Amino acid sequence: MNRFILIAGSLLAGLGVALGAFGAHGLRNVLGPAELGWWNTAVQYQMWHATGLLALGAWRLPNAGLAAVLLVLGTLIFSGSLYVMALSGWRVLGMITPIGGTLMIAGWLLLAWRGLCG
Repeated sequence: MNRFILIAGSLLAGLGVALGAFGAHGLRNVLGPAELGWWNTAVQYQMWHATGLLALGAWRLPNAGLAAVLLVLGTLIFSGSLYVMALSGWRVLGMITPIGGTLMIAGWLLLAWRGLCG
């Protein structure tokens, strides 16, 4: 499972750098301020969670698999919905974004619980 966590964190981080650069250079004259804000929020949360996954994978905490899966899924849903919303203007996707946020919160809380319970 640690290998999955490290791979997921690495892929999310690499993609986050690429999407951040794309937003800064390719979209700054295309999207409006609100859409660029959504894009930047997506990149920021993606990178923070990628970094957390890399630390979690390196730490090798036992029983962290479910927490890692929740963090990955949450990041994909949260950031992914914001990316698509920024590019498409489909504001209805804003209803999906909190699901990703909730999964990320659940992942961190589960990780804290696993840490407390040893």
